[in-house]
Amino acid sequence: MEQDSTILICDLQQHQPAACQRLLSTYGPMVFRMVQRIVTCREDAEEVYQDVFVKALRGIGGYDPHQASLATWLNRIAYHESLNFVRGKKPTIIYIGESTLGTDQTEEPYDALQDEETIQQLEKALAKLPPHEQAIVSMFYYDNMSLADIAYVTGSITSTVGSQLSRIRKKLYKIIKTL
Repeated sequence: MEQDSTILICDLQQHQPAACQRLLSTYGPMVFRMVQRIVTCREDAEEVYQDVFVKALRGIGGYDPHQASLATWLNRIAYHESLNFVRGKKPTIIYIGESTLGTDQTEEPYDALQDEETIQQLEKALAKLPPHEQAIVSMFYYDNMSLADIAYVTGSITSTVGSQLSRIRKKLYKIIKTL
C-alpha cells in the first residue's frame, strides 16, 4: 500500500490525469465523509469536497510522506477547508450515520431499545458541540484515527488532542445528563 501511494504521489506530481482519477477513487469517499461530518448540507459538502481536491492537487509538491500518510494529509486539508467553510455560516451538526448497536440477532428487544435510546441521546448531545469538537470525536471513534493522526489533521499536538477528547467526553456527559 505504501508503495502504491508513493507511485500515486509521483504520478500526481507529474500531472498525469489517470493519477487524479486514482486519487479520487481511492481517497474520495474518506474525504467526503470527513467533509460531511462538518458541512452537513450535501450541496455545500460537495463544493468543499471539490475544493479539498483542488487544494491537494495544487499542493501535492509540498506533501511530505515522512510527516503523515497521504490519507491523513488529505483529511487535514478536508478538516481545515470544512471548518473554513462553516466559519462563514451558522454552526452545523454532523450526521453520525447508522449504528451497528442493536443489530445482534441474539439481543433481547429491551436491550436493543435501550441501545437505540442511548444512541439517540448521544446524537443529540453531539449536535450541541461545535463543529471542530464533533470532528475530533468522529475521527477518534468512527474513523479509528490515532491521536497523532488527529493532531496532524487539526494542526495540534498529540497531548492536546488527548486533553480535548477528555474535555469533550465530560461535556457530552453533562449534556446527556440535562437531556
